[in-house]
Amino acid sequence: MRKEYKTIREVVGPLMLVDNVEGVSYNELVEIVEHDGNIRRGKVLEVQGNKALVQLFEGSQGLQVSSSKARFLGHSLELAVSEDMLGRVFSGMGEPIDGGAKIIASKKMDINGLPINPYARDYPNEFIQTGISSIDGLNTLVRGQKLPVFSASGLPHAQLAAQIARQAKVLGSDEKFAVVFGAMGITYEEADFFIQDFRKTGAIERAVLFMNLANDPAIERIATPRMALTAAEYLAFEMDMHVLVILTDITNYAEALRETSAARKEVPGRRGYPGYMYTDLASLYERAGRIKGKKGSITQIPILSMPEDDKTHPIPDLTGYITEGQIILSRELYKKGFLPPVDVLPSLSRLKDKGIGAGKTREDHARTMNQLFSAYAEGKSAKELAAILGEAALSDTDKLYAKFAVEFEKQYINQGFTTNRTIEETLNLGWKLLGILPRSELKRISDAMLDKYYKPYVE
Repeated sequence: MRKEYKTIREVVGPLMLVDNVEGVSYNELVEIVEHDGNIRRGKVLEVQGNKALVQLFEGSQGLQVSSSKARFLGHSLELAVSEDMLGRVFSGMGEPIDGGAKIIASKKMDINGLPINPYARDYPNEFIQTGISSIDGLNTLVRGQKLPVFSASGLPHAQLAAQIARQAKVLGSDEKFAVVFGAMGITYEEADFFIQDFRKTGAIERAVLFMNLANDPAIERIATPRMALTAAEYLAFEMDMHVLVILTDITNYAEALRETSAARKEVPGRRGYPGYMYTDLASLYERAGRIKGKKGSITQIPILSMPEDDKTHPIPDLTGYITEGQIILSRELYKKGFLPPVDVLPSLSRLKDKGIGAGKTREDHARTMNQLFSAYAEGKSAKELAAILGEAALSDTDKLYAKFAVEFEKQYINQGFTTNRTIEETLNLGWKLLGILPRSELKRISDAMLDKYYKPYVE
């Protein structure tokens, strides 16, 4: 039996206080029935004694307290899930917005999910090919990993997200692969770009999109990633699919968290964000992974734009602690016209060693990856030295390293947003560029591998 109360006492912004309630629990879903029959939804944020603090999803504008009643539904926010979700576009609250019919649910799932038992977790160790050399070759994505992209204002992270969603696949023809895309606080133009890109390339057939726009309520923004992850959990652990979840932009999500925290008059933490932001972000990121005995997996790529390009800002800082590395986009490379502008040296995938090698990518992957990192770092140092002292100060070997750095950025990093390289093409390109350097400089690669793959560079 649904409980209804006409004891709404106060409304402040998106928050509403309901008096004399019984048996109400945290996160419980609430319907506010207005005098004209219109229904608004919300959820219980806090319960103290017989008082419940409710947060409205649609906001409180125009709500008449005296003639409205609150109906507590006895369960938290749920998403209707089914395999028919693939190919569909939903709002941030899980309602279809693509003109198609409502989903006939196989079941309804609580969007807050359940944490994966650490003992039941399986270690991520299988390669996912994104078709992007700077990720596949140097900062490899592994199935079940969470690998965020740290971007900044004005950098093309939307195009990178669309490219990964379009191109990503697990190697092996019998594997079922899906993409769940959750967008938070994006503009209508960005939403249209994603939807059209997915449709034009056919990627939408294996994708589920959740779109929360910038003019949608902040509370909906907090629900959107949980909707996306709930859909991913259903596809992964009940339909045995390998699911890639892309969430953009986590910064907009954190801003919504700060806004609702301020409305509740909570004591702010760093830069005004709530003190529980670490726990809240962890409740999203930790829903990635693999479970022993289950065929499916969830791999996460959260994308966040660093305010003021600051890596020490609370959002990237806390994200870095929870996730297994980061892909960092570079403004300098973007200005040079190199796309995608992935800054490979400060980028890191902590699980890359687990997803590469014979039987996964190729036996030379680990050695060439280390050699490319080393040579690029050496080449950048040589270029900086030349800028200060002039090119005459460089030795012949230094000049070769500087040339390597230039060609590496031009050919390896710069591949555009439409080129889809196989891991073999990426590794072969790495060997081609290493041919710029004398064989004696490639100290991180065994002689047997050099005999097999090394060839002097040809323009």
